Amino acid sequence: MDILPHEKQIQEYIKTIEHLKKQSQDNPIFKAEIRKLEQKLDKLKQQVYSELTPWQRILICRHPGRPHAIDFFKHMCERFVELSGDRLFREDHAMIGGLAQIGGVKCVVIGQEKGHDTESRVHHNFGMLNPEGFRKALRLMRLAEKFRLPIVSFLDTPGAYPGLEAEERGQGWAIAHNLREMMRIQTPIIVIVIGEGCSGGALGMGVGDVVGMLEHAYYSVISPEGCASILWKDAGKNVEAASALKLNAENLLDLKIIDTIIPEPLGGAHHDPQQTYDNVKQFILDQLNILRRVPEPLLLEQRYLKFRQMGQYTEA
Repeated sequence: MDILPHEKQIQEYIKTIEHLKKQSQDNPIFKAEIRKLEQKLDKLKQQVYSELTPWQRILICRHPGRPHAIDFFKHMCERFVELSGDRLFREDHAMIGGLAQIGGVKCVVIGQEKGHDTESRVHHNFGMLNPEGFRKALRLMRLAEKFRLPIVSFLDTPGAYPGLEAEERGQGWAIAHNLREMMRIQTPIIVIVIGEGCSGGALGMGVGDVVGMLEHAYYSVISPEGCASILWKDAGKNVEAASALKLNAENLLDLKIIDTIIPEPLGGAHHDPQQTYDNVKQFILDQLNILRRVPEPLLLEQRYLKFRQMGQYTEA
């Protein structure tokens, strides 16, 4: 497992404990020392993970072992049938989705997929959608609306693909079109930020009735590096930018950008992925149980007002 900078001291304790366990041979002196070290390790973990900076939490969010959309689909859905293509141009592997069953509830799931290794990351374009990816997501959402199935959208992208060919095919229009149409979809939509939720790339699949967010995910108009490059002309100011952007779950809950913080295992989702899947699954089922009782006209009105009321401004 990749060790993050703030976890180095914790890893040293773990290595020491493992070494002593191998050398102990049921020696009571060693056992007493191991117990003391394990107690110190627990306290150290609590201290380190309770004092994380915004940038350290972004490092957790970007950890290579963090579960991605495809992992949630595999471990959370009893059934999942992937659907492909936008019916206009081509398949976009950065967006995956299809028909699913979660806790006995039939639904449509869509998600942004980054990939885990070099080959899969290139295949999925590092989770950066082209216009056809957004059109594919909308096609699946309209399919859900047609069959009156709820929609669950998983956000995890560093942003929409910024290439020239994407702009030539209408990248901005595709995102804007999704924003408008998601406001009109007449079926419940649950949005979950599971990793990076950056810029319009995330928002193009992020309009919903309820927005949940994993504890160490982040949701922002721009990445800390991009912000630092613009404001300070120095990408190395990413730590300062991460603090200034207020992109962590607690900040966004206070600002009413999200509705719920979904807890992660101590240290991040990569330490116990199964617990993370269980927490997200329970969140989805709880929200579906509430949303299915809301009449469609009221559902659309509440969704519209939810996003219209975001942000503060002063009239001169």
